[in-house]
Amino acid sequence: MRLTNAELTPEILEGATIYGPKDEKIGSVDHLHSGQVVVDVGGFLGIGAKPVAVPASQLDFMRDEDGDVHAVTTWTKDQLKGMPTHRD
Repeated sequence: MRLTNAELTPEILEGATIYGPKDEKIGSVDHLHSGQVVVDVGGFLGIGAKPVAVPASQLDFMRDEDGDVHAVTTWTKDQLKGMPTHRD
């Protein structure tokens, strides 16, 4: 079930897993910043991950049958890793 704009809040989105075009896990939401979603890409258990900022419109946020929030995107992990590192 797709989230409404009212549900696109830090409390709901932070920590959400992001899946790429082949349904593989490519990152997770770190935080929201100036209308963008900062995604941690790569790393292991949050260590060594690279933060990149993408427009929220590039992510399709949904809630699964268990109520867990995740997002899907057309970006691949390699495309995200190639983006500039985000700094607040």
